[in-house]
Amino acid sequence: MTDTDVQSIIELTRKYHREQEGSGTEFVPGVTPILPAGAVLDEDDRAALVEHALQLRIASGATSLRFERKFAKTIGVRKAHLTNSGSSANLLALASLTVPELEDHRLRPGDEVITVAAGWPTTVNPIVQCGLVPVFVDVDLATYNTTVERVEAAIGPRTKAIMMAHTLGNPFQATEIAQLAKDRGLFLVEDNCDALMSTYQGRTTGTFGDYSTVSFYPAHHLAMGEGGCVLSNSVELARITESMRDWGRDCWCEPGEDNKCLKRFTYQMGDLPLGYDHKYIFSHIGYNLKSTDLQAALGLSQLGKLADFTAARKRNWQRLRDGLEGVPGLLLPEATPGSDPSWFAFVLTLTEDAPFRRAELVDFLNARRIGTRLLFAGNLVRHPAYLDVEHRISGGLTNSDIIMERTFWIGVYPGITAEMTDYMVASIREFVAKHR
Repeated sequence: MTDTDVQSIIELTRKYHREQEGSGTEFVPGVTPILPAGAVLDEDDRAALVEHALQLRIASGATSLRFERKFAKTIGVRKAHLTNSGSSANLLALASLTVPELEDHRLRPGDEVITVAAGWPTTVNPIVQCGLVPVFVDVDLATYNTTVERVEAAIGPRTKAIMMAHTLGNPFQATEIAQLAKDRGLFLVEDNCDALMSTYQGRTTGTFGDYSTVSFYPAHHLAMGEGGCVLSNSVELARITESMRDWGRDCWCEPGEDNKCLKRFTYQMGDLPLGYDHKYIFSHIGYNLKSTDLQAALGLSQLGKLADFTAARKRNWQRLRDGLEGVPGLLLPEATPGSDPSWFAFVLTLTEDAPFRRAELVDFLNARRIGTRLLFAGNLVRHPAYLDVEHRISGGLTNSDIIMERTFWIGVYPGITAEMTDYMVASIREFVAKHR
């Protein structure tokens, strides 16, 4: 197949996309589903996937490297390593802090990691999976993040790290918590999966911690189908991450590369014989968490639209916030002071005196094809998976229980139009008016 043949196929792919997207796009209130989250994919995205499929780019390679370098530069960190999911990124980041070369600073079984209960489980699961003990702190209603005061109060003699997410795109007090971690000698892992391109005090989230993580699941700010990323400013930590992601091997040659170090057959490590092939020396008990060039190709295409996606999320969130101002029975969300969130969702909590239940409002919205979601686990410690997990609670989880009982969210992703947003506002107002 010639280059001309490939370009013909790609042009046909673009034409196919335009034909598919050009029909049935009119919004019909109550008929057209308003999804709470989703990917926004255009002809460039489809063309990128087809081009790499034609080249049979089925493993991790040059395109993955190109994405990692460009994405690290976009976020403002030195190193980025793609993974097969955001959940894997969280596991990889925390597991990388348990390795022997970190010496006395390494995380060991039984050490404590401070986190929040009102979140997504795979922010917490790596703590348990690595033999560590989660310490749960509560969050504030309105911002849905914890505070530096709560985190500081939770620190005990066995506390070694802090790992938590910027909730639904709203940054936690990253500057203060990062400084607290530094002062107390703790690691900080930022789960930035819902907050890509949010800022706190003018600085991009994902740049405060020893590690940060991102998800490229379709619900998130950039879509690869599946995929995630671990980012760090530390070359030492990034090197550990790469090894742990790539089976635990010591070699840093990229796929298809050989002898980058120029001494592939002259190493002597562990109890191996002198000259054992460095490509098959393993210095960590690692995983295979790599992504593929197909995913990276889609990610590169999506990355060029990130600024527009971010602007749309902010615009949709503000339109909902303005439209629902003053509605009785609802606590509206607030940005963390000093932040500029790239919102993942618009979250609502029913007040204690609301004359209706969450289930009633959610059922009403769903009947109008307006998608809703709960604020993830609500309170993780109440879920069956965690009932027998060793943990500690600091200061109580009153607000996490309220979130579990009275909170839900609706969408702000870039596929939602102003007309859709206004319909969501009108529907909520109509429901509340009928229940006064």
